[in-house]
Amino acid sequence: MIPGNVYSSYKRQAVTTLTPIEIVVKLYDECERQMNRALFFVENKDFENTNAALMKSIEIVGALRSVLDLDLQIGKDLDSLYEYFTHELIEANLKKDAEKVKVLIPMIGDLKDAFLQISKMPKEQVHLQAVQNASVAAM
Repeated sequence: MIPGNVYSSYKRQAVTTLTPIEIVVKLYDECERQMNRALFFVENKDFENTNAALMKSIEIVGALRSVLDLDLQIGKDLDSLYEYFTHELIEANLKKDAEKVKVLIPMIGDLKDAFLQISKMPKEQVHLQAVQNASVAAM
């Protein structure tokens, strides 16, 4: 068994060595996990834990949204999507509506998968793709 302080140090070290894209993937993963927890809790009529899980999901979406570069088209597009997610999560929380959450989970999963693919690309390819996308958007 790993002592608590050693495990905490390991987790902290693991997070500090992640690239920004890997952090985004982890945030999507945690958001997805929290939404699945919310589904479990709402189906079991545990509304206190439903609220906690959905509030964590909302916080994660807010964190993702706060680091967007709104000068880029992709940043603007993601901002609109995150605004939608936030709205739907708030509504789901107020109404304890599992269906709203069920619609969002695959969307978060798709974004996570997209960023996971980006994280596997060589940095040069990511940069080249960003430059090409910026050129197309400027036209």
